[in-house]
Amino acid sequence: MTFGEKLKKLRSERNLTQEDVAEKIFVTRAAISKWETDKGYPGIDSLRLLAQYFGVTVDELISDEDVNNKRREDDRRARKCYFSAVAFLIATAAFAIAAAAADIPLLLVGSGVFAVLYAIFGILSTPAYKRSARAFFRTRALLLIFLIALIAALGILQGV
Repeated sequence: MTFGEKLKKLRSERNLTQEDVAEKIFVTRAAISKWETDKGYPGIDSLRLLAQYFGVTVDELISDEDVNNKRREDDRRARKCYFSAVAFLIATAAFAIAAAAADIPLLLVGSGVFAVLYAIFGILSTPAYKRSARAFFRTRALLLIFLIALIAALGILQGV
């Protein structure tokens, strides 16, 4: 049984509406609906409030299946972000090379924008449960600095 099914069962057994539960744990009715349909998961604070409200433990609310589903969802989202990051990295290089080859310095602006997008999507390309903040951000920061230096060097070579 998924988290959403458990939540819906607990709520139905007590003849409560989604609005009733939402008011008690300080979220919107839409959030309760999303959780019951397994389209999202509550944060730890909401989980604690739900467990307390229904008189169950957090462990009873979530099961291994729920945790595995959340991880698969995070992995899927991270994979999409990874491919987007790679595309932005290619676009960064393409714009920088095009700026140098065609002698159009304005293309370096596009290269800079794609470099920033690369860094953002690069950060999101690691699932939340696997992120080691320091090492991960350090690696991304170094790569971003390298890309900015490359863009600046191409700009200097062109006389920008």
